[in-house]
Amino acid sequence: MTATFHLMRWNNAMGMVQALAFDRLRYRNAEGLQLLRVLGTAKGSSTAPSTQLDRTALFCLFDDEASADVHVADVMQRRGIAESWHVKLRGAGGHGAWKGREIPRVMTSEATPSPHNAQGTSTQPIAMITRANVRLRAWRTFSAAAHVVDRELQQSEGLLAVVGIGEAPILRLGTFSLWRDAAAMSAFAHRAPQHEGVVARTRQEQWYGEEMFARFTPYWSTGTWDGVDPLRSI
Repeated sequence: MTATFHLMRWNNAMGMVQALAFDRLRYRNAEGLQLLRVLGTAKGSSTAPSTQLDRTALFCLFDDEASADVHVADVMQRRGIAESWHVKLRGAGGHGAWKGREIPRVMTSEATPSPHNAQGTSTQPIAMITRANVRLRAWRTFSAAAHVVDRELQQSEGLLAVVGIGEAPILRLGTFSLWRDAAAMSAFAHRAPQHEGVVARTRQEQWYGEEMFARFTPYWSTGTWDGVDPLRSI
């Protein structure tokens, strides 16, 4: 199974609106498609609640790499795109579900081991998708905490790129991030004090109805994200 992630910046807001409205129909019959998520994005590199009015994203799962390649080529040929970036991903662990689909479990069962250093840590870049259905009663608290964690995230060593993603402007939000290696990602996830505190609160106060934290190994990319391919120099 192969996953793909696509980030598209449109020539105008109408391109974004049309993509959000019709991409589910456009791609639902793609060969080998197992899962499709059409996503809006937050402003710039922010992961706090907000909306960038000329950008969308796609996350897809395919039966095989050949089907994924056909899809990538199709997306790259879309009209009205000012800039786009595309990556293919292998599963690398995690937990949780996205609309009931346990993506980390499904993809990890087919994962290929990646190179490790003497300490047993992966030396390859790693991608992370986090997403959650935030309970309405927790929205105001979540939103305030998200701005605090975002400031800490932006200063994290080893962060290559990050974008906030969501199936709706509120309540169903997440992030897609790229890291230099697993050690850099782990340092933020487990040793960044603001992030640790917020994670503890989400569990204690049960902010989420559903959540997912999925790791991936990015092994191919093309295009640009804000003018560069963040994986090209790795």
